[in-house]
Amino acid sequence: MTLVDLYAEYPAFEINVDREQARLLSHEVICFMHPLYWYSTTAILKEWQDLVLEHGFAYGVGAGALHGKLFFSALTAGGPEAAYGAAGYNHFTIRELLCLLEQMARLCGMAYLPPFALFGVRSAVERGRVPGHVDDWMRVLVALREDRFDVAATRSRSTLNADLATLIRGA
Repeated sequence: MTLVDLYAEYPAFEINVDREQARLLSHEVICFMHPLYWYSTTAILKEWQDLVLEHGFAYGVGAGALHGKLFFSALTAGGPEAAYGAAGYNHFTIRELLCLLEQMARLCGMAYLPPFALFGVRSAVERGRVPGHVDDWMRVLVALREDRFDVAATRSRSTLNADLATLIRGA
């Protein structure tokens, strides 16, 4: 597993495309970890997408470097989970709001997993929700590493969070 802090590595936003593409090639699961900023990723992550996922590498004729890899987001959101749905004040599920990332994954030939989200992040510590969330996150990572994650079962889900045990074989 490789964790990349884009802001630490590229404080001037001068992204090393060759290094980042090599990182992508060396992994089977790609996860964007980010706060949800105005229903999207951070500025540097968007810049990374624009530069690294270039035509001829990630998509297009002769491309396919990312074909078959798994992709998902692990994110934090300020609003409570109930805010992300047709009846909530955001009017869309978190997955619907991230449809551009889902399309990015499809264009690159990656299998898309719904996001793993910590909702209501501003009050998560005070309400004691962080330890359980971290435990679930570790379960996701271990299941992905051990190829025990049922990717097909995620297709209709808005997030990976709910009923996580049904997605992990041998859980």
